[in-house]
Amino acid sequence: MEFYEVIKTRRSVRNYKKDSIPDDVLKRVLNAARIAPSGNNRQPWKFIIIKDRKIKEKMIALCDGQEFVAESPVLIVACGKNIHYNRGRWMGDYSVIVDVAIAVDHLTLAARAEGLGTCWIGSFDNEGIKKFLGIPEDVNVVALTPLGYPENPNVFKETKNRKSLEEIICYDKWEEK
Repeated sequence: MEFYEVIKTRRSVRNYKKDSIPDDVLKRVLNAARIAPSGNNRQPWKFIIIKDRKIKEKMIALCDGQEFVAESPVLIVACGKNIHYNRGRWMGDYSVIVDVAIAVDHLTLAARAEGLGTCWIGSFDNEGIKKFLGIPEDVNVVALTPLGYPENPNVFKETKNRKSLEEIICYDKWEEK
């Protein structure tokens, strides 16, 4: 699939078929996250791949009751280890969030290219998930995403609900439009 078509048609999917994801497809999607860039090539991420239905069902409560997190064949928990490297000065410890977000973005775009749906989950109980999944203290959950084939393949269409380019850019200095 052509790259610009991938980014134009990536959507948040909340209804999934029960069809399993072939291992080679899952590996390609995960590899897209693996090769994502990070500040100073730190790669501070680890991805927990959850296929067990019982574990996914328990994750619903930890994701603020979002039931669709358990409907997909795979739930991915993207974690970041804070390595206390003050890259970017003011970003400090927050830079790990940016690094992991870049990797998750690579993952979601690769998933779209493979015909898979994702939904970036940002509403969750970090401490609860850490305890439930045995995540170390110096690691935090940055995002979660279900991964699977959408029930409705027509969900992948370009949205018209976007600001124009002129509304989001300015040249040489800040300007209000």
